[in-house]
Amino acid sequence: MSTVQIEIKDGVGTLRLAGPRGNAMNETLIADLSSAIRTVGGESSVKVVLLASAHPRLFCPGLDLVSLSERKRSELGAFMLDFSTALTDLFALRKPVVAAVNGAAVAGGCLLALTADWRVLRRGAAMGLNEVKVGVPLPWSAVMLLKTAVPNFGHTAVALLGRNFENEAASAVGLANEVAETEAFDAVVAERLAEFADKDAFAFGVTKAYLRGATVASMREREVGLLDEFLDGWFSDSTQGRIAKAVAALKAKS
Repeated sequence: MSTVQIEIKDGVGTLRLAGPRGNAMNETLIADLSSAIRTVGGESSVKVVLLASAHPRLFCPGLDLVSLSERKRSELGAFMLDFSTALTDLFALRKPVVAAVNGAAVAGGCLLALTADWRVLRRGAAMGLNEVKVGVPLPWSAVMLLKTAVPNFGHTAVALLGRNFENEAASAVGLANEVAETEAFDAVVAERLAEFADKDAFAFGVTKAYLRGATVASMREREVGLLDEFLDGWFSDSTQGRIAKAVAALKAKS
C-alpha cells in the first residue's frame, strides 16, 4: 500500500502512516488504513498493534484539505463515512492498540490516536481538535471517541475551544496516557507494547469489547443520520473561506 506500511514481526503488527503532506488523510490513506486494520485484525500471530508514523516529527495533521476542498457534497459525505468506519473499526479491534504519537496529532490525526488503548506522546508534540475553530462540528464518532478518553472537565477546552495540548497538559486532560522524552520515546513505546502483548488475548479482547461495545454501537448507528450537520458546516460560506485560506497556505509551502 502506498500510504500505510504494514510490518508483522515478533507478535507486533505495525501500521505506519506514510502518506504525503505529513499523513494528511484523503481517500487513499483511509482505504489503505482500513485494509491494514483488517490485515492485523485477522492475523493470529499479532498480539498487539502499533499505530505510528513514518514521518520523523509528525503523526498526522488531520484531513487533507488540499484534495478534499475540491469534493462535492456527496463525495465528501462518502469520504467522511469511510473515515468514520476506519476509526470505529480500529477502536473496536479486540487486540491492544498502542499509538506512538511522535509529532503533532491534530484534528483527524488526534481522533486517530484516540482509537488506541494507550497513547505515548513524545515531549513537545501537540494534540488537539480544532474542528470548531475551522467551522465544522465534530462528527458524532469523533465525539464518542473524545468522551471515552477525555473526562467531562476537559470537553470545553478540547472540543469547544479547540486548544492544543502538549506534554503533561495533554496527559492531564486525557489526550495522552504518558509523555516520553525524545531520546527514550522508542524504548517507552517498546515497553508498553511488551506489557500489552503479555496479556491473555482472549480475556483482553472480551473485556475490551465490553468496555467499548456501547460506544462502538453508537458510532456505527448514528454517524449516517447526523452526517448532514457536518456537511452543512463544511459547505457554509464562512467555513469555505477558512478552508480556502488554509489550502492556499499549504500550497504555498509545497
